[in-house]
Amino acid sequence: MAEASKPLPQRVRLSLLKLRLSMIGVWALVTGLATLILTGVLLYLGMPIYGIYGILGFVIIFHFFQWLIGPYIINALYRVRELRRSEYPWLHEAVAKISARSGLASPPKLMLAEIDLPNAFAYGSPLTGNMVAVTRGLLRTLDREEIEAVVGHEIGHLRHRDVIVMMMISLIPAIIYYIGYSLYLSGWFGGYGYRDRDEGGAALALLIGMALIAVSYLFNLFIFYMSRLREYYADSHAATTVENGARNLQRGLVKIMVATGRLPRSLRKSHNQLKMFFISDPDVALRGYGDIDSLVEKIKQEKPSILLELFSTHPHPAKRLRFLDQFVSA
Repeated sequence: MAEASKPLPQRVRLSLLKLRLSMIGVWALVTGLATLILTGVLLYLGMPIYGIYGILGFVIIFHFFQWLIGPYIINALYRVRELRRSEYPWLHEAVAKISARSGLASPPKLMLAEIDLPNAFAYGSPLTGNMVAVTRGLLRTLDREEIEAVVGHEIGHLRHRDVIVMMMISLIPAIIYYIGYSLYLSGWFGGYGYRDRDEGGAALALLIGMALIAVSYLFNLFIFYMSRLREYYADSHAATTVENGARNLQRGLVKIMVATGRLPRSLRKSHNQLKMFFISDPDVALRGYGDIDSLVEKIKQEKPSILLELFSTHPHPAKRLRFLDQFVSA
C-alpha cells in the first residue's frame, strides 16, 4: 500500500529519493570502509581466526540479546504500560488508521510512558512485537491533530524498519572498538602471532589497537548521521500519511521543545538515556511564548551549527522544519 493518499509532486518525490539514496550510501560507505580497514589490519598482524570470530560473535550476540530484551528495559526506565482500549479511544483509532495507510499488517501496541517529558518513541522486538509509546507529558501538551502527526512519525520508523537498521549498523563501530581493544591489550601482555612476539611487534599492535579505538569513535559520526536521516524519513512518513501531517508535525515539534524547556534540566537529563529513540532530543529545548505558528517561522530562520549537529542524533530543528515545508502544500 502506498504511503500517500494522493500522488506527490515531482520535487517531493526527488527529495525522498535523495533521502533514501543517502541512507543507502551511508550504509555502503560504513560497511565498505570497515571491511577494508579490518581486513588490512588483521591480515597484517596475523590475528588467528578464532580471535576474529570470537570478537564478532561476542558483539553480535550482545547486540542481539540487547535488542530482544531492550523493550523490557525501556518499559522499566520510562514507566511504560499498555493503553487499554477504553483509554484515549480516539488515539487507538488514529494508530489503526495510520497503520493501515502505512501498509502494516497489524497496528503496533499503543503504550503510555508515565513521565512528564513530552515525547514519543517506537520500539519492539520479536518477543514483544511493535510498540508506539507516547508520554503523559505529550498528551498534556499537544492537540489531537498534532499527536496524530507525531504517531505518524513513529509508525514511519516501524514501516521503514529503521530500528533494526540502526542496530545492524551500530555493530560496526562496536566491532572495530573491541578488535582495537583486543589488540591494545595484546600489545601490553603479548601478541596473537609471530608478528608481534618481539618488542617492536607488540608496540605496533598497541598503536594499531589505539588507532582502531579512535576510528570506532569516528565511525560513530556516521551512526549519528544515519540517525538524523531516519528522522527526516519518519517525518516524511507523517507528512504523507496523516491529514495536514507536515504542518501539524511542525507545530507539534515546536510545542514539544517549548514544553521541554520549561522542565527542570535535571528532569530532562534523567530521561535522555535512550534519546536516539525519541521524536525530539530532550537536550534541545526552547524558551518561547506566544503564537506557535510565529515560533515555527522564527525557528526556521535559525542557522544551525555544523559542529554541534555532527554529534547530534536528531536534525537541527530549523532544518527539520524547513524539510517539512515541502510537504505543506504537497
